[in-house]
Amino acid sequence: MTHPPLKIADRIARWLPQIVVAPCFAAILFFVYGFIAWTAYISFTKSKMLPNYNLIGTRPYERLFQMDRWGVAQENLFIFGILFIAFAIVIGCLLAVLLDQKIRAEGFIRTIYLYPMAISFIITGTAWKWIMNPSLGLETVVRSWGWESFSFGWTNDANLAVYALVMAAVWQSAGFVMALFLSALRSVDQDIIKAASLDGASPWKIYMRIILPSMRPVFMSAIVILSHLAIKSFDLVVALTGGGPGYSSTLPANFMYEMTFRRNEIGIGAASAMIMLATVAAIMVPYLYSELRGKKHV
Repeated sequence: MTHPPLKIADRIARWLPQIVVAPCFAAILFFVYGFIAWTAYISFTKSKMLPNYNLIGTRPYERLFQMDRWGVAQENLFIFGILFIAFAIVIGCLLAVLLDQKIRAEGFIRTIYLYPMAISFIITGTAWKWIMNPSLGLETVVRSWGWESFSFGWTNDANLAVYALVMAAVWQSAGFVMALFLSALRSVDQDIIKAASLDGASPWKIYMRIILPSMRPVFMSAIVILSHLAIKSFDLVVALTGGGPGYSSTLPANFMYEMTFRRNEIGIGAASAMIMLATVAAIMVPYLYSELRGKKHV
């Protein structure tokens, strides 16, 4: 039995979703993946102020890893990333557990905790720069109370500047982590919790042995999201420390911008960008693989 040919209107209706999505797909393919491929190519050239398309092998990468500034940026990223992810998850989890106790004014408190995530890192960095300014911030206020030896000028100390970045980033992101954990806590099967309570389990044991282990996917999602934020952090550094004192608080994103747009070292900047991309891929690919593999077994 042969099917009658589709009418033009039916054909358009059938292909309408693809037609609507096609321009966005083409734009993403060109402006995202196309420029990633271009950056990868430029990272193997001797490009300075303008792109140079003559390949010179891995020399830009060799120069990159010989630069002290890049070494400092990598070390700062490791410190910043580990502390930022750890403190944001711990504080966010604790806030979620506290709010899960059905306390009064929960909506108001949740809004206060979530508010920092609604503002940009530029505003966060500027606000914390004022707070940590020795001449007009928290140090001046505390000393006016009589504690003359109090010091809080972290942004002016090369050894503490990166920890100032951690403090500001955790302040902004802990509320977002709290929202993730709180939604997960509210979705836990209450029958299991009631059964554990009837068996004599304390609230601490219920959280540590039943609720939190069941939230492993949420922990993984939080780690991936926070890792992405840490790797691409740029505006927080610009607003809070400017990468200083010197370049003691520079992160890879700031290094890439400095090399590419201020020092006319496009090849070095592209190489650093590819290293950052590889770092993101090393986090995202295993996570996506585990998620897709888990869905296939469901």
